[in-house]
Amino acid sequence: MTQTPLTATAAPRRPGTRTALRTLAIAATLPYIALKAVWILGGRIGIPEGSPLLDHRTTMIVANGITILMDSAVVVIALLLTRAWGRRVPTWLLVLPMWVASGLLLPIMTGYPLQLVVGLARGDGTGSGSDEPSFLDGWVFGVVYGGFILQGLALGTLFTLYARDRWGHLWQGTLRDLPPSPTGPALRTTAAVATLLALAPAVMHLVWATGSTAGLDEGRAADRNNVFYVMEALNTLFVLAAAAGVLLLAFRRRAALPLAVPLVLAWGGSAASACWGGWMSLAALTTAEKLSERATPAMMLTYGVQMVLGALVVTLGGYFLSERAAVVPDRLPGSPGTASATRLSGARA
Repeated sequence: MTQTPLTATAAPRRPGTRTALRTLAIAATLPYIALKAVWILGGRIGIPEGSPLLDHRTTMIVANGITILMDSAVVVIALLLTRAWGRRVPTWLLVLPMWVASGLLLPIMTGYPLQLVVGLARGDGTGSGSDEPSFLDGWVFGVVYGGFILQGLALGTLFTLYARDRWGHLWQGTLRDLPPSPTGPALRTTAAVATLLALAPAVMHLVWATGSTAGLDEGRAADRNNVFYVMEALNTLFVLAAAAGVLLLAFRRRAALPLAVPLVLAWGGSAASACWGGWMSLAALTTAEKLSERATPAMMLTYGVQMVLGALVVTLGGYFLSERAAVVPDRLPGSPGTASATRLSGARA
């Protein structure tokens, strides 16, 4: 069987969708970057009187500068995913930042709407479940998190299209279609280790989500609200998703399951677990001023194991796809990549 050559007429170009998504992703960064820039320059829009954000000017400037750079990376990623030169970028140089972006945005994309639903159900309308004054005006959260959700949706769609064009042949078919692997025993052993690692953070997050204060510092235990409970429940699910994804890839018990399902579970679960664990660790180390607010060993261990788990799962996924790329033809007749590759390579949107 011969492979279908790439030709300019393989499929009609449709750059409009990608251009619109790129514009949306970039535009969604502007409110956040603008707010941060105003705060760095000394403005206080959105910051109420008495907010702890006003207590440490230097720390606020540094933190806001770093987060501006992080959100600006969305612009770079959006361009990589939509310009023809983006297909020539080394895989790791695109996949790693996208994985980090997924890990930081997924908890917000799922958590913020759930917090609003819980708040409406409780009748407080905010999702916080707390009468304590906030360190930011309420509208800031809507603007910032709304922007993050739009960024996540736009980048996620763009990355899906890009990955289908460039690597779509790697996740076609079902688990049943996977050939025997010489590294199968090593994959299964490492997947079992990853699952054991997942138990600790999964249990701790579930314990906290169900109301226990075991292992929490005094400040966190006193400030628990709807936001806390929603995020702890989601943290539990992300850890379990990472473990489920790698277990399915390693043991292939559900043979009829599309290969894309465990890959998505492993990607999203590992990214959210590792990156959110890292973010929480950084916050715990840099924001606590009182002894009662310092993260406990149990909290730091939970976050640390999440990071190790996420790194292990994404590494396993990388080895799995690399091995598959060595045995699967780069372009199969009729595969999505055959037609769509020409669309992106010829696009100048």
